Amino acid sequence: MPAPSVPPPSATDPAVRVLPDDETWEMLHRHELGRLAFHLGDEVHLVPVNYGVDDQNRVVFRTAEGDKLLGVRFDADVAFEIDELDGFRARSVVVRGRARVLRGEESEAADRLPRRPWVPGMREEVVAITVDELSGREFVLRSPTLRE
Repeated sequence: MPAPSVPPPSATDPAVRVLPDDETWEMLHRHELGRLAFHLGDEVHLVPVNYGVDDQNRVVFRTAEGDKLLGVRFDADVAFEIDELDGFRARSVVVRGRARVLRGEESEAADRLPRRPWVPGMREEVVAITVDELSGREFVLRSPTLRE
């Protein structure tokens, strides 16, 4: 197992740090896979999506006809989350916003975003999440304790 890139936390480290907006946006721009939470009927769904952040700071992804597209068409209120783990620190970003299907020039601009789909297939529809709320947190992780 590789050595952690961050030293273990000390007793003086705060357990949770709120990330400033610039760090939160940088993390969103740096990643490419997140989780979309949306309503479909009376159920909440959570699915992975490949995404990019456009020049209007919207989270943008492509999708095909199916549950995601149906969900955002019927209820635009969504949440989006990414996270990362680096040795003894974990970071999480949560976006709350409104999703809408893009058309025309807006949809074509999404093709210029760096995205790398994990699953082959055509995804004709482009969805953008306008960010209403953004929060980022960093957590100091402790070494696990063993119970006997």
